[in-house]
Amino acid sequence: MARRDIWLLSDGRLWRVRGRRGGDGGQEVSYDFADEASAARSMIDRMMKTSAGTWRDLTEAIRQEANRRQTH
Repeated sequence: MARRDIWLLSDGRLWRVRGRRGGDGGQEVSYDFADEASAARSMIDRMMKTSAGTWRDLTEAIRQEANRRQTH
């Protein structure tokens, strides 16, 4: 089973959903939206439903790693 990654990013004005299949060198797509709640989150839901496998939310793990790096 190939790895799939999905990110939700914002620059404070626009929301971007990025998706990547196949790890670091895989095929990537991105979609820009004016709001998070309806449009961007809906895209994430569609992307997750159309791919097989189990999804893990790594948001907290990434936050903890960033905090650990800042304190060391």
